[in-house]
Amino acid sequence: MRKLYKFTPLLIIIAVAIIITMSGMHQYISLDTLREHQVFLQNYITKHTAISIAIYCLIYFAIVSLSIPAATVMTLIGGFLFGQIIGTICIVFSASCGACIIFMSTKIATRNTVKKETGKWVKKMQAGFAENAFSYMLTLRLIPIFPFVLVNLVAGILQISLRAFFFGTLIGIIPGTFIYASVGVSMQNLLNHPNFSPDLLLEPQIIFSLTGLGFLALLPIIYKRLKNKSS
Repeated sequence: MRKLYKFTPLLIIIAVAIIITMSGMHQYISLDTLREHQVFLQNYITKHTAISIAIYCLIYFAIVSLSIPAATVMTLIGGFLFGQIIGTICIVFSASCGACIIFMSTKIATRNTVKKETGKWVKKMQAGFAENAFSYMLTLRLIPIFPFVLVNLVAGILQISLRAFFFGTLIGIIPGTFIYASVGVSMQNLLNHPNFSPDLLLEPQIIFSLTGLGFLALLPIIYKRLKNKSS
């Protein structure tokens, strides 16, 4: 019976995630909702900045810890509402702490278990973590070779240290978060511009955001090709 207790945190996360997903609550986190309530949200943030930041961070933390597929939209919203710097800081810390929840829950649940047959992705990560856990975690976050949620789970299964996981995640997601937040800022500039025209898409902020997204999309391909050449 005691052995079952170690699964409790992970089972709670799964149960809550299923309830939220089935209820459709996460669907309210969308760009359409942001557009409809833009004025209200911006006025509230102006009057209650600290509370607004705390609420946003808690929501983002919950989304990541429960592995709900809304983090990308929330990142754009963060840049839209709080700007490039504050938005990036909020997102990086909230995402890192949220990732630690699912990581630790998985680590506790799979502690002292024998890892027999593992998939191809898991074996690749296992080899990387065995060489240098922090450096490999940093690489996985800087270059999204594997899905964010998968890395959280596999890192827990492979029992890497919380320190390596947290700081590898915290530092590694900064560049990508900064670029996505800049897209949110660009969206705000476009929506708030009194005279919208296609020429606005050529502004430096928007060009930087789109170029950054393109670069992020190419990173896994570049990494794999360089790795194949070296091997």
